[in-house]
Amino acid sequence: MNLSKIRLVTFDVTGTLLKLRTAPGQQYGEIGAMYGLVADGHILSRNFKDQWRRMNKEHPNFGLNSGLGWENWWKTVVKETFKSSKFKIEEDKVEKVASHLLEMYKTSACWQHCYGVPGLLSYIRSKNIPMGVISNFDPRLHAILVNTKLKHYFQFVLTSYETGIEKPDPRIFDLALKSVPANIKPEECLHIGDKPLLDYKAARNCGWNSFLLSETEIPKLKQKLEDLDENHCFGSAYQLHVNLLKKSGDKLPTPEQELN
Repeated sequence: MNLSKIRLVTFDVTGTLLKLRTAPGQQYGEIGAMYGLVADGHILSRNFKDQWRRMNKEHPNFGLNSGLGWENWWKTVVKETFKSSKFKIEEDKVEKVASHLLEMYKTSACWQHCYGVPGLLSYIRSKNIPMGVISNFDPRLHAILVNTKLKHYFQFVLTSYETGIEKPDPRIFDLALKSVPANIKPEECLHIGDKPLLDYKAARNCGWNSFLLSETEIPKLKQKLEDLDENHCFGSAYQLHVNLLKKSGDKLPTPEQELN
């Protein structure tokens, strides 16, 4: 596929545009130590995963509809990650750690670009194609995109918390269509993400085109989604960029150019 018939491109964020610099368990441990909370990093990593799954199940979409709210949702994740470590935890200290992490995760201290992202975004913008973000995220995403110098590429940013709709619900893709002034049809849209079901299949169910960015081997991806087209799968934004350039006949960038 080239971009000649595409009039809107949207992106997922985590694992697509941005990735964490440090695993949450390790990051929690480092900040916890600053406040005198010392816990084993491996235990914190396991606890974080457990709490993430539990909170998503009990309070989906960052606690929007349960009344918890996204700030308290994340503070609960942090506190329970430490409290489940079986170490004696002082409540005032863990509250400070939670508040610190809540703010820190807005910044580039925690986030970095996935490989090839700036080059891909610049290329799509050079084709005068509007771009947006569709992400299951809390409202901090706007600040994160500003702080990682990506926000200026996008005409709109739709988060699940602010819209009240989580992927794979087709309504959030419908909102994206309404977020640009032109009368754009679903078949003229392209969504790029890293989740087989939440991104690739969800977009296609809406009549959109979609690409999957994942380092996972194709056979493993097809275990999650049997009808996944391997021609729509790329190991990185750089690989997708190269593919689009080849299809269009444009000059290929070097990996060094992509990093600049």
